[in-house]
Amino acid sequence: MPGRNIVKNYIENGYYHIYNRGVEKRKIFQDEQDYRVLLKYLKEYLSPPQERAKITKTFTLKGSTFKGMPRQPNNYFQEIELLAYCLMPNHFHLLIKQKNLFSIKKYMQSLSTRYSMYFNKKYNRTGTLFQGVYKAVLIQNDDYLLHLTRYIHLNPLEYTSNLANAYSSYAEYLRIRKTQWIKPDFVLSFFETKVDPIFSKYNSYKKFVEKYPEKSEEVLEKLTLES
Repeated sequence: MPGRNIVKNYIENGYYHIYNRGVEKRKIFQDEQDYRVLLKYLKEYLSPPQERAKITKTFTLKGSTFKGMPRQPNNYFQEIELLAYCLMPNHFHLLIKQKNLFSIKKYMQSLSTRYSMYFNKKYNRTGTLFQGVYKAVLIQNDDYLLHLTRYIHLNPLEYTSNLANAYSSYAEYLRIRKTQWIKPDFVLSFFETKVDPIFSKYNSYKKFVEKYPEKSEEVLEKLTLES
């Protein structure tokens, strides 16, 4: 029987929790450069095409030198929105909205392959980097979506107490940093309208993430069982 969340339920305009880890739980980010490379790939994939840097390179062929544009990476600006993310030493979490039916499938195949090629070349290794195919959970209610962002942004507590400085989108949610290709506004809008009774006490996203009494994993499990 297939493992949980391996068989994907793809829908248009669906919100998904995407995650994967290194094979045998090994590190997929070994130094700062590795984190920055994956973030660079995310930026290239999710930024408007006209905003991507137009880099020319010099080529030499049969004694003649000329300039040309290197092959441009795939672009998913019209297909994918990244709401939240967290990069951990041996795994990652992405919260994504896909606009078309199979946008996530194309996006994740391209991203995983590209990063694996970079990592294997840098560390002189061969073989699979990730523990199987990425997992995808279709999010079907607002409460799950909100608590999932909390879970994602609390992940770095394993190695740092400074959540705003972690490799995650938490700084965007706190308005400390603005990144065009990260979209926090939909989640933050719940705290601005305060339509849910929970927000009368946790009336800011920061308070919700850092002061909510229950562990995010336990809340998500309850919501899963209730759905």
